[in-house]
Amino acid sequence: MAVTQSSGSQLQLTGCPWHDVNEMLQSVGLRPTRQRMALGWLLFGKGARHLTAEMLYEEASQAKVPVSLATVYNTLNQLTDAGLLRQVSVDGTKTYFDTNVTAHQHFYLESNHELIDIPDSHVALRSIPDVPEGYEIARIDMVVRLRKKV
Repeated sequence: MAVTQSSGSQLQLTGCPWHDVNEMLQSVGLRPTRQRMALGWLLFGKGARHLTAEMLYEEASQAKVPVSLATVYNTLNQLTDAGLLRQVSVDGTKTYFDTNVTAHQHFYLESNHELIDIPDSHVALRSIPDVPEGYEIARIDMVVRLRKKV
């Protein structure tokens, strides 16, 4: 389990997911409540992944973690605001939460609603548009939609 903080520094993780989730939460100023710890363990204990709130809620239910869907949404948003997750919107209606916060883009498999990472080194932008005065680019998100050939 490895997580890069938004400041670019690497957390020193022990390999014990429960301890690592506690360290991750505390390192970004979030109190390690039982619900945050349990959801963090589900999120980060399986490597890099892309989940919707509903998918995480279903995993929590199967793992007998007593949380509401609203708590799942709140926790995912808090982890995103803290820089531990990256939000990826598809179609403006479906939002995925990515445990890999490094610079990369995504393939979206339309048939099974799945995101797959594209390493940043495999994408080249020829130019970036000028931004309005007083603004700067926070990040660039690209989702390449894929479907099976007919």
